[in-house]
Amino acid sequence: MNSLLYFFVNFITNKVIVAPAISWLVAHIIKIIVGCYRSGFSKERFYLGGGMPSSHGAGITALVIITGVLYGSASFEFAVSLLFGIVVLYDEIGVRFESQRQGKALNNLNYERKEEGKQPLDVIKFKEKIGHTMPELLAGMAIGLIFGIIVYYLPF
Repeated sequence: MNSLLYFFVNFITNKVIVAPAISWLVAHIIKIIVGCYRSGFSKERFYLGGGMPSSHGAGITALVIITGVLYGSASFEFAVSLLFGIVVLYDEIGVRFESQRQGKALNNLNYERKEEGKQPLDVIKFKEKIGHTMPELLAGMAIGLIFGIIVYYLPF
């Protein structure tokens, strides 16, 4: 039992875990609030992607910041987190955003097919909000930067 407690305490005081987790959580809570303000409450906001600010951007930025300040910019840990961060951010702004645009186009096509009396595509409704715009990404990254620095100065 003692080793389990030791593991748990080390886990919740590991700044490399805490900074991205708090950043992601704060960004996600803000995203839910912004989404409710813009278009009303929807339970899907709790688990769907996209929206303002980017939770992925917040979490990965906090990971890169905290790893850099704890281990230094020449460390293996920083190099891995930075390269991983670049992949995540590229996916978020590039690949997932493009998939979002394709979802909108396919939904428009389905609508047109229904209007013409034709059979719709296999999927009736494609997801339209899975990626991020640049402002959403930058807002998430700002949250990650702030909480990465805050966690660094926490006394544990």
